[in-house]
Amino acid sequence: MYKLVILIEKSVEPAILDQHWPEFLHNAEQMPGLLRESTSRIDVHLYGSAEFQLQHELFFNSPEEARQAMASEAGRAAGRILQQLSGGRVVLFFADHREDDLENIRKHRQSPLVDQ
Repeated sequence: MYKLVILIEKSVEPAILDQHWPEFLHNAEQMPGLLRESTSRIDVHLYGSAEFQLQHELFFNSPEEARQAMASEAGRAAGRILQQLSGGRVVLFFADHREDDLENIRKHRQSPLVDQ
């Protein structure tokens, strides 16, 4: 799976973000090939020089589908809204997404008794 990750800086006015976020979502959710999305409101900054208030992820089957989605009419409209609401204080990147569930992870853990 492949995803587009959007990080919105903490310096973006929360009221403006809240006002325009539904419009962004409306357009982003029309992007062709979109499988699912996830939004995280960041409440604690632990480490690093950059501080963000929101992380949004858009999931696709492949890098090609993600790029096509961004180039679509809905993708371009979502991008314009994102730039307007953030004033350019946004980070975007693509990532190869993989995940595992705890049940599978536990199957591959070695027992502490094996190493003794």
